[in-house]
Amino acid sequence: MKIQSVNPYTEEVMQEFDLMKADQVEAEIGRSRRVFSEWRGLPVRERARYVKRLGDQLKAEKRRYAEIMTREMGKAIRESVAEVEKCAWLCDYYAENGERFLEPEEIGTEAKRSYVMFQPLGIVLAVMPWNFPFWQAFRFGIPAVTAGNVVVLKHASNVPMCALAIEEAFTKAGFPGNVFKTLLISAKDALKLIDEDKVDAVSLTGSNQAGEEVGAHAGRKIKNLVLELGGSDPFIVLDDADVEKAGRVAVTARMINSGQSCIAAKRFIVMEEIAEEFKKVFLGRLKELKIGDPMDETTDVGPVAKREILDTLNEQRENAKAKGAEILQAGHSFSKGLFFSPCVISNPNPQMRIMTEEVFGPIAPVIVVRDEDEAVRIANDTPFGLGASVWSRDLKRAERIAERIDAGCIAINDMVKSDPRLPFGGVKKSGVGRELSHYGLKEFVNIKTVVVRE
Repeated sequence: MKIQSVNPYTEEVMQEFDLMKADQVEAEIGRSRRVFSEWRGLPVRERARYVKRLGDQLKAEKRRYAEIMTREMGKAIRESVAEVEKCAWLCDYYAENGERFLEPEEIGTEAKRSYVMFQPLGIVLAVMPWNFPFWQAFRFGIPAVTAGNVVVLKHASNVPMCALAIEEAFTKAGFPGNVFKTLLISAKDALKLIDEDKVDAVSLTGSNQAGEEVGAHAGRKIKNLVLELGGSDPFIVLDDADVEKAGRVAVTARMINSGQSCIAAKRFIVMEEIAEEFKKVFLGRLKELKIGDPMDETTDVGPVAKREILDTLNEQRENAKAKGAEILQAGHSFSKGLFFSPCVISNPNPQMRIMTEEVFGPIAPVIVVRDEDEAVRIANDTPFGLGASVWSRDLKRAERIAERIDAGCIAINDMVKSDPRLPFGGVKKSGVGRELSHYGLKEFVNIKTVVVRE
């Protein structure tokens, strides 16, 4: 069986790849198992040196890696360059802080000495998505290898060039072979690695359906698991907000990566006193965006990554229109490529698909509310709980509302974004566990207690 790398702007097949056969996978897992015993034995400081060199490698060839990303999944080239730079920042962060995070923790008890050690688990399977093809693999992988684990990556089937480029970067940075290994395998074969105890832990970023399936298999085998899943992030604009700033940031928060982000703002909850002004600013900024060739340095929004995403977005928009919503389009037209014209949807109701499903593209429903309580109720009226934004000039008011919102990350007067220094993850159906910071580093370790008595 083959998988294809298709350029979503030209819709041309760039390359085809054969999936690995069972004996090839078995051989790679064996090599990974052997290198784990060596990699875990290195002092953390030595592992951190490899991670630092990887960051330097990303910086040295950031344009080449960015172009691979843009050609393969359609991300605007400026965003692709920024993604590689963020991965390099991540490497620098763990190179500088990994040893400190993993130091044994002394705890006072009646024993002579009591302490906690943080030791790696083994081979960690990473099942990663296509929308941030470098960042999400690095976001999981760098903390995992810093802790002494080794990684096998099953990347999304439409970004094999990115998957292999990531492995290449590890190789060029001098990592021992199979500390980070890309496996070109099917989802079914990835589940076999869990079922047959070929891996010791699992991390998945992706859809809720994929998370439920992988979680079920990992649960049956009692394996450590982190799930980063969908989101329907509310973007709450209160009546005392800086509406001009909120409206312009809202466009970035919705349109980044052509709207294909789990932490994109997906529901704009605006108090009625400033709703018309917000919509005017939002639509005005939307019309300023340049949508087109993602390799053009001046492009703001590229195509969506796959034909099925485009089809779903068209269906969601038409469903809203049929149920009485007002569709405010930015007026773009396209001669080629998998483009979806960004739009604002006014007067949405709870029965519309844009309100009940995760919308993975540039559709922005604006929901008008009377007061804070209604804003919070609607914000929490979702099975997801990844991120949320709150906009107000009164910071204490904004923080009170932040406490009431069910989400893993709240941004006040800003858009939600991940940061290596801060834990990232959600509640409810947005996932299990955390990535980044020292919290993410310790998801895939044995937290071992040692008690010493005389």
